[in-house]
Amino acid sequence: MSPEFLLTTLIVVASPGTGALFAIAAGLSHGARASLIAAFACTLGIIPHMAAAITGLAALLHTSALAFQVLKYLGVAYLLYMAWATLRENGALRVDEAAAPRSARQVIVSGVLINILNPKLSIFFFAFLPQFVSAGEPDALARMLELSAVFMAATFVVFAAYGVFAAAMRRHVISRPAVMAWMRRLFAGAFAALGLKLALAERN
Repeated sequence: MSPEFLLTTLIVVASPGTGALFAIAAGLSHGARASLIAAFACTLGIIPHMAAAITGLAALLHTSALAFQVLKYLGVAYLLYMAWATLRENGALRVDEAAAPRSARQVIVSGVLINILNPKLSIFFFAFLPQFVSAGEPDALARMLELSAVFMAATFVVFAAYGVFAAAMRRHVISRPAVMAWMRRLFAGAFAALGLKLALAERN
């Protein structure tokens, strides 16, 4: 495993995005357990994109405007839904100790959808993984699977760290309604901004 791959992976995973935002929201709203489930869900959501990149299906998204646009706007719609639900206090940042916690299934479905409905991830892995597989590699498939496993492990660890840290701050946040109101608006705005960014994304 090259240091270049590990460094690039860490930079990509640690960069703020929908997955990190979702894990943080889960930690703030329902505690450390929910943040770990959210991190796991976001990691699961990477699998289809990596599989597409490894099998070459990502090339379809890269060449087909229709396929890319359909998946892209499904992702935009879901992010805007997340923003709307957060503002209505029944989404990712619902913080209410009296309310029943979201089930693990609900968190997993939301986390998986956030990553699945982003066509840029398939194209990213399609361009990213081959850079670290040499032309003379005797078993390129096994090598890419190994790199994918490392990337997924890094994703889980970093997102879990974000979420657990947010969970540690939870008590300080939920005791201040004004702070929660502003954080809800901030998270809703962030989901909406990420949706807009995805809407403007090109295939490249």
